[in-house]
Amino acid sequence: MKPSIATITLNPAVDQTVSIPNFRAGEVNRVEWEQSDPGGKGVNVASFLADFGCSVSVSGFLGKDNAELFQTFFAQQGIQNRFVPVAGKTRVNIKITDTLLNQVTDINFPGQPPIAADLATLHRVIDDLAIAHDWFVLAGSLPHGLSPAIYGELVARLKAQGKTVVLDASGESFRQAIPFAPYAIKPNVEELQELCGQRLETEAAIVQTAQDLLSKGIECVVVSMGAQGAIFAEANAIVVARPPKIEVVSTVGAGDAMVSGLIMGKLRGFSLSDCARLATAFSMGALSQVGPRLPPQEAIESLMQEVRVETL
Repeated sequence: MKPSIATITLNPAVDQTVSIPNFRAGEVNRVEWEQSDPGGKGVNVASFLADFGCSVSVSGFLGKDNAELFQTFFAQQGIQNRFVPVAGKTRVNIKITDTLLNQVTDINFPGQPPIAADLATLHRVIDDLAIAHDWFVLAGSLPHGLSPAIYGELVARLKAQGKTVVLDASGESFRQAIPFAPYAIKPNVEELQELCGQRLETEAAIVQTAQDLLSKGIECVVVSMGAQGAIFAEANAIVVARPPKIEVVSTVGAGDAMVSGLIMGKLRGFSLSDCARLATAFSMGALSQVGPRLPPQEAIESLMQEVRVETL
């Protein structure tokens, strides 16, 4: 039986992408095209993994008043929906893509706060998911009113049940979860700097910080560095993956795609170098699409060959 993966998204969003060439703040701008996608880091990870044939379930909190977009998407992707419905609407995040200036402007709204009964239901759902799922991905920001201790609590709860936990978060909730040692984390450089409280000006400094985190019991640290690639660190190997220069259509979900590719590589029994190639190829694939989508599997396999991996 193939391993099952569950992703937990506590603060999902409808990602509304609008294309505005030569976008100007403070002026009237005209939209060239727009599309809305169900989003949130864990939702994106689930979508990418489902594209590659994985058995995936999703949970977290979802506003009752605009859940249909998510429900339709999960049905299309063959993803099991175990989200806890909460009062109100799931937030909308606006992504303004400017193809002329080659930049994306994000406008992120706060999430709908869950009540105590919603949180209790979530814990029951996660315990239920743990019966049949081997991997858990905890990803994204927290809605208002939720304690930043929740990721640490969930990591401890799931590890006690023998689960492999991947954490992709930032800020205080990320910091508080580190002592509980999830299996893998994937900060970007800015998030890693915030965690360690100092500037990381060189790749050597990033590697040193990653090694410090490995010494705390985390088994895999991936640090994404944008166009410069990503550093993948484990106790017995550290590599950097360098992508070729590509045309970026949208940055939405690129980091989530890297998490998905890492998990896919681990499930396939890949070496760290090949995990780095696949994770980077996933990220490159996401950069070529609008919304949480990947090109066909053959295209991802082809992109893997273009990624240069160096041992550090």
